[in-house]
Amino acid sequence: MKTFGLLLMMALCVTNTFAQQNLFGGQDIKSGVVNDDNTVTFRFIAPNAKLVQVAGDFVDKVEDNPIGGLVGTGLVDMKKETDSMWVYTSKPLKSELYSYLFVVDGVATIDINNVHVYRDFGTISNVFLVGNGLADLYKVNDIAHGSLTHVWYDSKALGVDRRMNVYTPPGYEANKNKRYPVLYLLHGTGGDENEWVTFGRTIQIMDNLIAQGKAEPMIVVMPNGHPYLEAAPGESHWGYYKPEHNHTARPAATFEEIFPEIMNFVDANFRTLQDKSHRAIAGLSMGGGHAMAISKRYENTFDYVGLFSAAGSLRTDEDVEQLKKQFANGVKLYWIGMGSDDFLYQRGVDFRNKLDEMGLKYTYVETGGGHVWNCWREYLSILAPQLFK
Repeated sequence: MKTFGLLLMMALCVTNTFAQQNLFGGQDIKSGVVNDDNTVTFRFIAPNAKLVQVAGDFVDKVEDNPIGGLVGTGLVDMKKETDSMWVYTSKPLKSELYSYLFVVDGVATIDINNVHVYRDFGTISNVFLVGNGLADLYKVNDIAHGSLTHVWYDSKALGVDRRMNVYTPPGYEANKNKRYPVLYLLHGTGGDENEWVTFGRTIQIMDNLIAQGKAEPMIVVMPNGHPYLEAAPGESHWGYYKPEHNHTARPAATFEEIFPEIMNFVDANFRTLQDKSHRAIAGLSMGGGHAMAISKRYENTFDYVGLFSAAGSLRTDEDVEQLKKQFANGVKLYWIGMGSDDFLYQRGVDFRNKLDEMGLKYTYVETGGGHVWNCWREYLSILAPQLFK
């Protein structure tokens, strides 16, 4: 029995060692490290590689780089400092949240020595954050924090349960009698209900703006804007699969048609202020088009509308008439943001010209940059303090 007990202990030790192996299997280097002078140092071990490069949205765009899905980013060569170690240190970077990948002999790969990885539709990339500026809003700071809840609602129009994310502000759980205004925040074509949480840094932005007294405490609802999806990839009964843009499923209803189900669920399950003056809707790209279409379709529902690099347009006489009714009912803020290098820039010009022809008042903010998250995070940071005032 002593022999059996000793063998059992040895077996348990071996099993435990293998069970814990992921704790000790990483390389003993750090990469994607933000230095005190706002430079960033990258390291990669590849002893047999001929060329290792960094592809990132912080690199000067000396050439188009479609590798790894980071279209329009620049490529910069790393230097081999030892027999196996490749190193690159950037110039000082402005405050922002950045994305990057490594390219090893033409093959894109993530940085295994930076555990901070985001998925944007079907693309995986590492991220790092440079503070001391705008991106301080995107950081988790030592302040009161709100909560993020993943909720499922029954979509009778689609015949499925669907998932969305709901942010409730600091103090929501403690004060059971207080009701809050609601911002419905919509993602783009390549996104899902998680995108404004990850790349958008919505939770951190709202926490920081509320703590600074710049934004009213509010509930932020981030639904999935693809009717054919129940939830983000990996979060539904479809299991783990690679997202594809060419999905051919035809949902039973459009996102605009099912949107009242979302509002009804939120009003029934959260302490909301259920009137037009306490509702806002905003979105980026496809979500901007959704925000425009939903707000004019339900023309007496939202006092605040935000269009970020919006993909919407006025195509029919019915669209024009709906928009006129929406503005006739009163709109406290119709806010439009666009990057000067955005591929949708001309569409934005055409839309604003149409608003001008109809004499409809709006606020327009133009920044540098293209169809990218750098713009959309900033637009949320600008818009949120103007809501529900």
